Amino acid sequence: MTARIFVPGDSGALALGADKVARALADGLAERGLDAEIVRNGSRGLYWLEPMVEVETERGRIAYGPVAPADVPALLAGDLLAGGDHALRLGDPEEIPFLKRQSRLTFARCGITDPLSLDDYRAHGGLAGLEKAVAMTPAAIVDQVTESGLRGRGGAGFPTGIKWKTVLATTDARKYIVCNADEGDSGTFADRMIMEGDPFVLIEGMAIAGIATGATKGYVYLRSEYPHAIRVMDAAIAIARTAGILGASVLGSPNAFDIEVRVGAGAYVCGEETSLLESLEGKRGQVRAKPPLPAHKGLFGRPTVVNNVISLASVPVIMDKGAAFYRDFGMGRSRGTIPIQIAGNVRHGGLFEAGFGLTLGEIVDEIGGGTATGRPVKAVQVGGPLGAYFPRALFDTPFDYEAFAAKDGLIGHAGIVVFDDTADMLKQARFAMEFCAVESCGKCTPCRIGSVRGVEVIDKIAAGEAPDTQIALVSDLCNTMKFGSLCALGGFTPYPVMSALTHFPEDFRPRAMNEAAE
Repeated sequence: MTARIFVPGDSGALALGADKVARALADGLAERGLDAEIVRNGSRGLYWLEPMVEVETERGRIAYGPVAPADVPALLAGDLLAGGDHALRLGDPEEIPFLKRQSRLTFARCGITDPLSLDDYRAHGGLAGLEKAVAMTPAAIVDQVTESGLRGRGGAGFPTGIKWKTVLATTDARKYIVCNADEGDSGTFADRMIMEGDPFVLIEGMAIAGIATGATKGYVYLRSEYPHAIRVMDAAIAIARTAGILGASVLGSPNAFDIEVRVGAGAYVCGEETSLLESLEGKRGQVRAKPPLPAHKGLFGRPTVVNNVISLASVPVIMDKGAAFYRDFGMGRSRGTIPIQIAGNVRHGGLFEAGFGLTLGEIVDEIGGGTATGRPVKAVQVGGPLGAYFPRALFDTPFDYEAFAAKDGLIGHAGIVVFDDTADMLKQARFAMEFCAVESCGKCTPCRIGSVRGVEVIDKIAAGEAPDTQIALVSDLCNTMKFGSLCALGGFTPYPVMSALTHFPEDFRPRAMNEAAE
């Protein structure tokens, strides 16, 4: 029997040399005349161990990592195909503590299957949700998603079922499903991992959304910085169309649904749903005033569901296992699982899927393993570049939408970036304002002008120019941006700025005063 060796083709693994490892393995197998197939799977999300090579043996899969091309000859000489002993041998990947502690629902197949093999997808539970959905009424599908408690995983946390119900209730002949795959937050990579490692789960989720709302056309809006995800999604859609999963008759049902990939130029503001729709229509990516909501008047003026990748990819397991099964994970009004992306100055950077409720301290200290430098953790930014900075004093905060909101924070896309005690929070606050100034679409004054003024005022604080007056001015400016901006770019920029000011006031004192105090 031909042995199977898995080498991730995921962008994160590629950046760490996975292609070179795959080539070294191919050459080594040919030289030794060994019968083995190299499968380019997705990553399991343990990036400090990438490239992580796995081999399928009679005892199950055995992992090795991180593997460099120079390690390949010794691995093959040590009977890699049988799971032989080696210093890089990790054993059963499911027993690695980082993986074992997870509750993988949305990412159940990521790193396990060949991303472009429908046979692999079906063998691991794929299409079970869609098969059940085609036998149900649209209202019944919407009810199940609503009862599951699924909320938007892209940032706002809006209940997915309510959005679907609104579109279902419209009477337009043409409706759309738009997948927001414009993943632009710092420290986030969950969308990319799904698209590169398990694209059929996104396709399945979008097809279910189409049947549930009466939409017959779907678009995946991707950023140009994700060439590998674009390639895999295009290939997966073509395979799904050929297999009858997409097209005029989804799985032989009366329901029609098809998907196209559209690529944007990488504007951060196009992660906001109305800017995204403008870009999809071929216009400049600028925020639309609401109302009307996209659910009533969205893409090309038609009712449109706009959901994030993870929201849509979570739907198949809900349809397969039931609303109660999914709702059983989590806490409070935050139900199901959330893919937490751990990045920055951290020992164990990667993706950790778990039910809502872990504390920030558990995520950073136990799961992430603390800082990579070994220095004390100073701050953790949760929710991308617009997220608040949390100090260690807030590490008992549970990962929950309402719990974070109560501490003037936001979960956003669930990316967390760790900083050690060398971080200068004044510089981080300035970066937030500068980021907003660069990425603003320019439509509203508080965001367009406020962010530029914010950079100038913070520069005056750094220069020691009437710091108390400037800090009061920054606070007032943030209040104007928070409540006066048209969208979350200007509205959320105050979160990192004000949290840095609130929790790290010593970094906003004139440098000469700080040095004298020391």
